[in-house]
Amino acid sequence: MGKHQVLDLIVRKSPHLSWIQDNTALLVRHGSHAYGTNTPASDEDFKGIAIPTKKYFLGTMHRFEQAELKAPDPDAVIYDIRKFFTLAADCNPNIIEVLHTDPSDHFLVSPIGEEILNHKDAFLSKKIKFTFMGYSVAQLKRIKTHKRWIMDPPTHSPTRAEYNLPEQTLIPTDQLLAVQAEIQKELDRFQFDFMEGLEESQKIEIRSIMSEMLAELKITTDMHFAAAARKIGMDENFIHLMQMERQYAGAKREFDQYQNWRNTRNPARAALEEKYGYDTKHAYHLVRLIRMCREILTTGKVLVKRPDREELLTIRNGAWTYEQLIEFAEREEIALNELYFTSTVLPKTPDKELLDRLCIKLVEQSLSQEY
Repeated sequence: MGKHQVLDLIVRKSPHLSWIQDNTALLVRHGSHAYGTNTPASDEDFKGIAIPTKKYFLGTMHRFEQAELKAPDPDAVIYDIRKFFTLAADCNPNIIEVLHTDPSDHFLVSPIGEEILNHKDAFLSKKIKFTFMGYSVAQLKRIKTHKRWIMDPPTHSPTRAEYNLPEQTLIPTDQLLAVQAEIQKELDRFQFDFMEGLEESQKIEIRSIMSEMLAELKITTDMHFAAAARKIGMDENFIHLMQMERQYAGAKREFDQYQNWRNTRNPARAALEEKYGYDTKHAYHLVRLIRMCREILTTGKVLVKRPDREELLTIRNGAWTYEQLIEFAEREEIALNELYFTSTVLPKTPDKELLDRLCIKLVEQSLSQEY
């Protein structure tokens, strides 16, 4: 699929975005095709950057952050340059990769796009340790959840009786929601209120550290909940009832998630999961993210076109055991924590003033070309 087809499809879907045809600065192939790990069954993915017309900057009626295509069309996202710069400066893995794709995967590069690519290293910083590892942790969580569902699938939708609850809740729904909201506020204040104003990459790391510390202290979410409820004046009987309601709701949510996963997963992927006991596609992405994180912290280079593509393909096809994967992830997390402090190839944070000036310059350049 060519650049014009992608942009044509976006305009066909959203005619009011006809300007995107002339104002897209960069369009690249993304995903497995960009990594070099695609198979004949792989979908095509594209990502790009656009600068809207003047009315999106100077008026009040129009807003633009991104334009998207989903199946059955190819997956594609075209970002407003301001949103793209923000995400890239935060070292969002999916966005950083766009700037470092192989030239063979560049479908459209305007002079403005060329200048963005010339500054691609200015977006890199040690933040990648938090964001790349944050994404890999999310992959690992999915792997563990899916493995649990494969090995010990839920057999039925939980009932209220199983949690010693009456058929109908004793707490009116509006009261229950109000109390839960108040307790959640207290939990948020206790755990994360102090992080307001911090960058997302820092929040990811702090949440991870706090979760590990609380786990080591054997402080569970139920204990958090009870402490927060006591602080706002709830009595013990009410707290116990609320906890039972929470546990039932959590079990019901897990069963519903399991049902959705079982009914919607790709048949070929499901066969691999059943054969190897875990989601090998998530495993391949986890390994790729962790290795890229190490490479960037060590060399300052983002290798999107993977030199280890053959091994990654074998991992996706089940070459590693579940135990190998877990051991790799745990070992690398320790090593990357150390590398974060010892690496000298990247700044701790990007020069946001420089990136802001670049964004202003490119927007002004684009707007000046309008007639």
